[in-house]
Amino acid sequence: MTTPAAQRGTTTVADRAVRRIAERAATEALAPGTVEVGGGSATVRGRRARVGVTVTLPYPAVLDESGERVRSHVAERTARLTGLTVPSARIRVRGLSRHELSAGRLTPGVQNAEVGAHRPWSERRLPVAVSALLAAAVCGVLLYDVVSVHAAGNAPARWRVDAMEWLSAHGPAGATTTGVLAAIGVFALGVWLLVLAVTPGRRSVLPMRPPVRGMRAVLDRRAVAVLLRDAVTDVPGVGRVRVRVGRRTARVRAGLGFGELQGARRAVAEAAEAAAAGLGLAGPLRLRVRLSTEPSWRAPKGSGPGARSGSGPDEAERSAP
Repeated sequence: MTTPAAQRGTTTVADRAVRRIAERAATEALAPGTVEVGGGSATVRGRRARVGVTVTLPYPAVLDESGERVRSHVAERTARLTGLTVPSARIRVRGLSRHELSAGRLTPGVQNAEVGAHRPWSERRLPVAVSALLAAAVCGVLLYDVVSVHAAGNAPARWRVDAMEWLSAHGPAGATTTGVLAAIGVFALGVWLLVLAVTPGRRSVLPMRPPVRGMRAVLDRRAVAVLLRDAVTDVPGVGRVRVRVGRRTARVRAGLGFGELQGARRAVAEAAEAAAAGLGLAGPLRLRVRLSTEPSWRAPKGSGPGARSGSGPDEAERSAP
């Protein structure tokens, strides 16, 4: 007599074995050598297993995408190798480690991540909230009056009767001054809302080149101005520095207190260009650098007649892409 398969015995997978499989699966989720495992846990109850792994992810990387890839791979790989049901895996990111990213690692197309970097879109919470509150208030008052008339048999509110009478007497055919002004106001409000809807806003930030696709980085204009000002101030002889940063252009105005004018002019322009190149912006920042001599400036001794003739205020401007 043959013993049924269900009664021949059982196969038990130890918690330790499931834990080792889950830890190994975590290291295979991303590119080889990029995920470091700091420990794991596993609990087997019948045909179900719960696993957890503590990992260190590579930097830079999109944490939510990388964590989700590790979690799904650990759950699927553990279930396939053990034959158990793994409903989900718990992933704890302990830290980040820096790895050099080559072409195609972690996220495909990383080498082209700087393409298409745009200024982030403003949520414009205040205009939307004000518009929504006003619309809700008007609709609520009107709905209350309509329901009180049709449901409770009350007389319509005086303001609604007056409004209907005024609208009937001041329609488009009348072309009164009040109607024209109201139409202009409604039209201006509509144009303003359309402009807010189709423009990104957030003019105070500049987009940066993202290190990986899917990551967005911005730099505040005030921070750009501070960095440019600090770089130009380090030039010997330069005193006061004023910087104004726009969306595509930065204007640097510096004053020379002492030193040779032509050399300082080149040093200021080079310092500004080097600082702008190190900002990591998505688009080139055009520089307008102007150096003027301070009232107390005097030409250095032995600089020649050309320098002495320029002892008064002098300004020069240099543009850089």
